[in-house]
Amino acid sequence: MAKFIFVTGGVVSGLGKGITASSIALLLKAHGYKVFMQKFDPYINVDPGTMSPYQHGEVFVTADGSETDLDLGHYERFTGEEMNYTSNITLGKVLKAVIDKERRGDYLGGTVQIVPHVTDEIKHKIYEAASSTGADIVITEIGGTVGDIESEAFLEALRQVKLERAAEDTLFVHTTLVPALYGSDELKTKPTQHSVIDLRGAGIQPDIIVCRTPVLPPHEVMAKIAMFCSVPATNVIASIDVKNVYEIPLLYHQQGADDIVLAKLHLPTRSFDIGAWQRMVDTVNALQGEVHIALVGKYTHLPDAYISVTEALHHAGYHFGKRVCVDYIDAEELESAEGAASVLSNYDGIIVPGGFGQRGTEGMIAACRYAREKHKPFLGLCLGMQIAVIEFARNICGLTNASSTEFNSDTPHPVICLMEEQKGIRNMGGTLRLGNCPCDLQPGTLALKAYSSIHSQSSIANYPLSIQERHRHRYEFNNAYRTLLEQHGLRIAGINPDLNLVEIIELPDHPHYVAVQFHPEFRSRPTHPHPLFVSFVGAAINQDFGS
Repeated sequence: MAKFIFVTGGVVSGLGKGITASSIALLLKAHGYKVFMQKFDPYINVDPGTMSPYQHGEVFVTADGSETDLDLGHYERFTGEEMNYTSNITLGKVLKAVIDKERRGDYLGGTVQIVPHVTDEIKHKIYEAASSTGADIVITEIGGTVGDIESEAFLEALRQVKLERAAEDTLFVHTTLVPALYGSDELKTKPTQHSVIDLRGAGIQPDIIVCRTPVLPPHEVMAKIAMFCSVPATNVIASIDVKNVYEIPLLYHQQGADDIVLAKLHLPTRSFDIGAWQRMVDTVNALQGEVHIALVGKYTHLPDAYISVTEALHHAGYHFGKRVCVDYIDAEELESAEGAASVLSNYDGIIVPGGFGQRGTEGMIAACRYAREKHKPFLGLCLGMQIAVIEFARNICGLTNASSTEFNSDTPHPVICLMEEQKGIRNMGGTLRLGNCPCDLQPGTLALKAYSSIHSQSSIANYPLSIQERHRHRYEFNNAYRTLLEQHGLRIAGINPDLNLVEIIELPDHPHYVAVQFHPEFRSRPTHPHPLFVSFVGAAINQDFGS
């Protein structure tokens, strides 16, 4: 039977519950346990797929095609495990399931209520994650903060799980803020005390308290929290501010967090191996030299909208021992070729990430043109590939006003168009091309060389090398223009073998001009950087990615 760990938060949002949950998962995995993670979000949207990046940040897509919270990116980067549809449950998804059952008559005419029907559905999602994955331990993070109206049903469900299971089957971790007041720099415990009072009001006593704090608290502060919150002093863990977030699991281990968890869950201590993670952290802390990348996007006022892209760039930098510095450039600032040149000339590489809608696309086109003409290393992701195709069609093939039908339904040259299976779809949520899809890499391409470098069983001569990458889009390369674009020098480097869709394009006479229809950033890990990001960053520092 699986064990369950629940991670809650108090005082303010953004304390790092996802990092805390991921760090605990990493440590337990290092002890040899199979761990699965999930996030409960208290908003009524069914999933974040239709939410603005300014509201929600990045939409992380899992291999099975679920649109999820960005915290699942942390889960995958820390644990190296793939999440799935059971990993992100919103209140909207729970309520929809309950209402669907009521409409079918599943409740046999009974009055449908928050307790037991909504809470039962929440518990079902928790237990389903355990049964479907066979995990030894399921770690569930509850979004928001204790005291939020939206979180009450989730907390009640957790209270019921605790009653239904043996005492050694559940563990509650509560993350709180221990701020330092300006002027005196005195650490204050009262916000933590009140947060735990609120949690107790929901019927839950935390087993471990994780304190987000700017500095390591002195013993008397930790003892005060322990006394007033009724936990052993050893179970108060400091989560101090660090420059390298990947240090957090090691800091928790130094404080014995994993031993505390194993003891509470009555799990035996196994051989512990976190060597690969330690070596990665040591590499990050010893980085020398910098490479500067311009990220030209639509949602640059909220860096969380591109968090997986940024992390993938950092991971690639670790491969070369370099610090990757990412500047977020608003695409609307680059509406002319002159504007692109003045802004982008000092960067070592340019990346155009995903997005939706017309705003900023002309600036992205200018960025693609600058990268192509000035031989600046370039990587385009999803929308970034579509923009690169449009720019090439306009300025190399002479197709004036070439565009995507997403931006201009009357364009005379729709080099990017709506996917056939997307036609007629009216509902926006969950209807894109989502999740893993195959791609056959073509011979003699940079993409094939990059991917082959991480497949020891493959070689460049072993064509085709088929890969699986995650997608999230409605529009695609228009094959009606494929021959014309190829005749003018565009190289098709990757093709979906089932649908004959163009997945990767390149320019052969360029240091690095690669664009992909998928989202490789979702598969990058700090200990295993994605090959396309490694090849891009390598080109930006003029170093071969195999070295």
